[in-house]
Amino acid sequence: MTQTLQKISSNKAFEGELTKYGFKSAVLGGLHAQFNLFLPADASHGKVPLLVFLAGLTCTEDNGAQKGGFLGVAASQSIAILFPDTSPRGAGIAGEDDDWDFGTGAGFYLDATKPEYAKHYNMLSHITVELPQVIEAAGLPIDLSRQSIFGHSMGGHGALTLYLSSKTKQYRSASAFAPISNPSKCPWGEKAFAGYLSGGVAEGIKQHDATALISKFQDSVHILIDYGSGDNFYKQGQLLPESFLEAARDAGYDEVQVRVRRHEGYDHSYFFISTFASDHVHFHANFLKHNNKM
Repeated sequence: MTQTLQKISSNKAFEGELTKYGFKSAVLGGLHAQFNLFLPADASHGKVPLLVFLAGLTCTEDNGAQKGGFLGVAASQSIAILFPDTSPRGAGIAGEDDDWDFGTGAGFYLDATKPEYAKHYNMLSHITVELPQVIEAAGLPIDLSRQSIFGHSMGGHGALTLYLSSKTKQYRSASAFAPISNPSKCPWGEKAFAGYLSGGVAEGIKQHDATALISKFQDSVHILIDYGSGDNFYKQGQLLPESFLEAARDAGYDEVQVRVRRHEGYDHSYFFISTFASDHVHFHANFLKHNNKM
């Protein structure tokens, strides 16, 4: 049963409105969940398309909304932006708060299959199924037939994998800032897959690794990735955008379908994200502003 939305706060921005909502999430095992939703002014005249932003490790639903630099350009393009949280909160599982890169704030946008996490850690279903249902049930002016997705770091991983694994072609386009592009080959991904999935890394490769997914994808794609050469996590081998690009090219995707851009000197922060925020929103607007699927 869809839960009633509680309006927690609201702020006017760029003639639109950013609202924080909360509700009891069935998918997350009955825990309280929160999200921010930006509606442009044009939403008062009819339904608008939706862009979903997935944040990175340690973040909440507030980071992208407050620091991403997306709202002004989204308002100019008459696009709504949904900012979900990054994990369940308060599950009370032993060890979920021991490390900053696993557990609370680090849900990795998958549905856990390990018994201790499977009740609550279902961020894939929360993002792709539950939140759209909640938005529709609340009568919010969103055209759910026009959705795209983007994200940062762990959220970039989420954006790419949810886009490439969607059997219903839920999202028209995907983009990412400094994504964890090949998680089965980096420490963050190996830790998450071993912790959440009963099949460990092997299960993660099949369902939750963007590089593996693009290598066997067969439909047309619209993907943009940006990363910075000054990103310490890139230097440490956590992101591996070159692996994703190589797999995409080997699968026959050209620079129009999959574009990966390296920016000299930029780091992993929201300063980097906000610098290229407009590029990403305009990229998605190309696909969201048409009523027919592309």
